[in-house]
Amino acid sequence: MTLVSLTDVLRPALAGRTAVAGLVVLGWEDAVAFVAAAEAESAPVILQAGPGCRAHTPLPVLGAMFRTLAAQASVPVVAHLDHGHSAEDCARAIDAGFTSVMFDGSGLPLDENIARTADIAAFAHAAGVSVEAELGLVGTLGGRASRGTDPSEAARFAAESGADALAIAIGNLHLQQGPDAVIDWPALRAIEAACPGLPLVLHGGSGIPLADRQALAATNVCKFNIGTELRMAFGTALRQAVNRDPARFDRIAILSETIAPLTDAARAAIRSCRGAG
Repeated sequence: MTLVSLTDVLRPALAGRTAVAGLVVLGWEDAVAFVAAAEAESAPVILQAGPGCRAHTPLPVLGAMFRTLAAQASVPVVAHLDHGHSAEDCARAIDAGFTSVMFDGSGLPLDENIARTADIAAFAHAAGVSVEAELGLVGTLGGRASRGTDPSEAARFAAESGADALAIAIGNLHLQQGPDAVIDWPALRAIEAACPGLPLVLHGGSGIPLADRQALAATNVCKFNIGTELRMAFGTALRQAVNRDPARFDRIAILSETIAPLTDAARAAIRSCRGAG
């Protein structure tokens, strides 16, 4: 099955009261494992290239990587730009073959966030590409503080921005290594009421307790971004592979041993997005 857009997987998820995993890719082994996991779970998957990944690997290489894996996959695969910070970032991703882009205007005043998202949505939609935006601000553990999403602003954003999905801040936090997030359920319900029918996204999925992740999948939250727990699984597998034979130096042999355990971790992440049922 070829690449699909974010809308192609989130609209069925919204209708089915489930969610799709947006898995953060940092290299080839990650991407291979994530697609293998999705196939094993018969689930769609969103391969995400964030700023750290893009600083290490050029966008055209990532686009070719994602498209190659999607062409061989038996499940829908979305190639997603995570946290694009400008129209230029999004345009370069589209040129590189991505089918979904996120414009992160969360640090901007509301009017500017809406206007810039609308401009990006116009050229992205013309290319058949979906757009995710962010309203409020999802903070980072040990870094910038969060700012909760305002439901009244969400209503205006949904009406004027042209975004196909909206990342919100309701207690979720980037880079949490344990399930310590405290979800603000009343805020979520208010946001759902303010922009009905709009797929919602939670960044910082690794920090959301399993029971909450499953419960959230039955709401308008249709996408969980999951990175930290998978990076931790990769790091553990890599250390074990290196320590298994300290004299071994072939990187392909070493890195290939991370794929199976990372696939198992990604399968668990995908299952957690489906909800308790």
